[in-house]
Parts: sequence; C-alpha cells; structure tokens
Amino acid sequence: MSNQITSIPKHVAIIPDGNRRWAKNNGLKPWEGHEEGAKNTEKLVRFALENGIDCITFWGSSLDNLTKRPLRERQALLDIYSRYFEKLIGGKEIHEQEARINIIGRWEEQLPESLKKILKEGIEKTKNYKKKILNFMLAYDGDDEMIRAIQNIIDNCEKGMEITAEVVKENLMTKDIPAVDYLIRTGGEPHLSAGFMMWDTADAQLYFSEKMYPDFGTSEFQEALEEYARRQRRFGV
Repeated sequence: MSNQITSIPKHVAIIPDGNRRWAKNNGLKPWEGHEEGAKNTEKLVRFALENGIDCITFWGSSLDNLTKRPLRERQALLDIYSRYFEKLIGGKEIHEQEARINIIGRWEEQLPESLKKILKEGIEKTKNYKKKILNFMLAYDGDDEMIRAIQNIIDNCEKGMEITAEVVKENLMTKDIPAVDYLIRTGGEPHLSAGFMMWDTADAQLYFSEKMYPDFGTSEFQEALEEYARRQRRFGV
C-alpha cells in the first residue's frame, strides 16, 4: 500500500455490483461488463493478498443470476468463470501467498461439469494452505444459506439440544471462514441483497461506493480500507 494503514480488517467481503450498468453506460453488451469485472477482480485479489487481508470474499453470482438472466449472458458468465479460475489456479499469487480457495454456494448443482472440474482442481491444489483464504460465492443466496442451515439443524440435532450461535455457524455454508469485518458494495446503491452472508455480516462495518465495479480499482479499495481504519468498532458497547 502506498499509505500504511494501521488497522486492516481480517475478513473483507465484496458485493461487486454494477457490471451490467457499466456496460450499458459504455455502449457494450452485459457480458462485456462481466468481463471487465473479472479483470478487476484479478487486481483486487492480488492487492488483498499482498496487503495484509487474511480472508477476502467475492460474490460471483446468486442463484437468480444463473437461472433467470438471458441465456447468452449466462453462457458468457460461465465462460468468464472458466477462464478466470484457470488463470487464478495456474498463477503464482495464490501459491506464493498460500491462499486457500473456497467455493461457496450451490455451484455443484448449477454449474456445468467442465467448470466444476476447474473449481475442484483449485480447491484441491490449495486445500492445505493456511495463511490466507480466498472465497468465491457462486450460485449463492444468503436466504437459501440460512434456510438450509435451519433444515440441517432440524435434521441432525437431538431433541432438546440447545441451539447456540456456535451450532448455527457450524451448519452454514460459511462454517470454515471467519465473520466479516468489512462489507464493501460497489455500484452506488446502498443496500444488501438476498440476505448476503446475513449471519457473518451481523457486526460488519459497511462501505458503499458510487463506483461501478469495473471502476472500483486498487486505489478505491485502498480508500475504503483507509475509511475502515478511521472507524471504531463498538460491537454494541
């Protein structure tokens, strides 16, 4: 970082909103916006891994993104995923930084076999890394995650068992990653979507950028981190 930041969030989650609007504003097709978003994600991943963020999460797609958007856009999105993850796994950054890749969501139900093979390769090759965590939410909805967690608890817990915060966490898709410290949403619309990581963002600081995601580069990311360092997390105290 060009300016040393004294307080770095351990876990940053990013909702990368605005790819399609960026494309429309630039006279491009929606999938061209997703392509630019993927290029930007490469830069942000590298920046995060090199600047002290232990865990970073990107929301790649919701269930609706993969089921309700036009076929041409969905096909392009899957192609982008395939190329991006092949490049990520074959690159040096995640291995030098010992970053474990997690894919979270219903991706095994929704994605084609060819793409699932690539993702599983990334998970396998990085499964023993312990220094950093790199999460991608694919075919993920927070509402769906909570419903599934509740159903798991009903199905697997003994009658009369106390349901604690720890029990809930153990039944989430995100059970193996820490709570979010800092949630960043791009795209100029200050709201959350589909219950995104609702359990894990309960105490998170929120940051909303006016920039569309393809324009939210490393300098904007640093500005967001500097803003985090100026805040004081009180946790209700």
